[in-house]
Amino acid sequence: MTKHTHATAIGIDIGGTGIKGATVDLEKGVFLSDRIKIATPEGGKPDDIVSVVADIVSQLPSSDDESIALGVAFPAIVKHGRTLSAANVSDEWIGLKAEKRFEKALGRDITFVNDADAAGFAEARFGAATDVDGLTLVTTLGTGIGTALLFDGVLVPNAELGHIEIDGRDIETVASYGAKERDDLSWEEWAALLTSFYKRLERLIAPDLFIVGGGVSKHHEEFLPLIDIDTPIIPAKHRNKAGILGAAAMADRGHAVPDKATHGA
Repeated sequence: MTKHTHATAIGIDIGGTGIKGATVDLEKGVFLSDRIKIATPEGGKPDDIVSVVADIVSQLPSSDDESIALGVAFPAIVKHGRTLSAANVSDEWIGLKAEKRFEKALGRDITFVNDADAAGFAEARFGAATDVDGLTLVTTLGTGIGTALLFDGVLVPNAELGHIEIDGRDIETVASYGAKERDDLSWEEWAALLTSFYKRLERLIAPDLFIVGGGVSKHHEEFLPLIDIDTPIIPAKHRNKAGILGAAAMADRGHAVPDKATHGA
């Protein structure tokens, strides 16, 4: 594995509707390039997604400099470079040696991680979870629901709590932001579903703090006050930028990382 020492890295965030990438300043936690976004190919098949990622990387500054770390965040359980699940992408990803597939197409080493873990790592390093002790759950509300579990700032990878069942339904199928748009729910109706979700999480893991991310968190004043739970719940700092920031930061092996941080690759 290449050891990286730059204060710069590339992050790619693969989602059910869009694939995004940017070059990141790891000291400041900001983008050094424009964010490039391309729609996720219909069906979300491996070859199609890999091709889009290669296209995005080729457009980013210094993409041919292999001393700059490259991280790819993906909506699946990721263990030892394999995707063991598939959320809002093709089932062909299940059991795939995905990290090697991307590395072959890109011609370089990458760090391959769960997308919600990347977002949670970004919030721990650069955002709302910085220096927060105790048990924090970062939830990303988008096409699906991703979750990242942090204890004293340390990431516990692959916490797929967005797929718990409530009333016999996978909660992300009815309470994600994608479901809100699909079903034309009001903020109040959506908040009621989210309340059921967060109350269940309170009973299961008793977190000290919820952080809510995803693009919809820019509208947090519309729905967070309507969520009736006992645990403090706050918006994420980096919203839908967090996946890119976290993927870049998790990829950087040689750059100084805070003691309260780890990676789930």
